[in-house]
Amino acid sequence: MNKAFAVTVIAVFGLTACGEYSQVASYKPGNYQGKSDTRPYEGGQFAGNKQAWEAALANRAQAQNEYKRAN
Repeated sequence: MNKAFAVTVIAVFGLTACGEYSQVASYKPGNYQGKSDTRPYEGGQFAGNKQAWEAALANRAQAQNEYKRAN
């Protein structure tokens, strides 16, 4: 009795694992459904100052320049 019950339970769980669900995203044409992105200079350290962000980016790029670091 226990062996038949165990086989039945395994068969039921095995068959439920074979179910296939639709993986297609539903969307409304013409409407963006995702989250809005912020610009990299809008938050945190730069608080919307694009020039300061560009200066920090240029400074970081120069710090990675081997010619500048060697001299």
